[in-house]
Amino acid sequence: MNNVVEDFKNAKLDLSHYEAWQMWLIGAIGLALMFVGYKIKRVAFFIIWFLLGYIGTGYLLPIINGNLPDIAGSSFWQGLIPILGGLLLGLMGFMVEKICIAGVTFGLTIMMTAQYFGTEMQPMIIGAIIGAVLAGFATMMIKPATIVATAVAGAYALTLAVLAIGSSNLNGSDLFWPMIIGFSALGSVVQFMTTRHDL
Repeated sequence: MNNVVEDFKNAKLDLSHYEAWQMWLIGAIGLALMFVGYKIKRVAFFIIWFLLGYIGTGYLLPIINGNLPDIAGSSFWQGLIPILGGLLLGLMGFMVEKICIAGVTFGLTIMMTAQYFGTEMQPMIIGAIIGAVLAGFATMMIKPATIVATAVAGAYALTLAVLAIGSSNLNGSDLFWPMIIGFSALGSVVQFMTTRHDL
């Protein structure tokens, strides 16, 4: 048990095991979520949950490999496990809208906390508290929250894709938050403008 905890604490989100086409696909999905997330919100929730599951399972893949060495050397399992994790969470996208938007908000907060601040106990607890507060606000303002959540989810996916594809030329630690904030703002503005009659 202690080994699993230590593995989790030391794990980093390593995007190097994803192939270039996977990152291009994640980037394209991110663009769609950023700009039309509210209009396709049922599909968007599935996609967001799929991405959270896919990327989250990729984050846990070194731990899974450490505990199941038989699959560590299999490219089949290394490709399939993140997809299964994505599909498992993606099915949650068809649940009740308020639960879905609360879960997406909380999940995105935890994912970004782990990505940028690491998986030490203190930042994860702070991230969980902030995520819970944001999830509560999101359920009170469901339509604007859906726009912002889909824009942020799209921005997150697009940022990961851009940083992975351009890793040799871009400094991810310096650009991570500015890119997410900039992409999120752009996506939110576009969605608010194109759905103003729907609000």
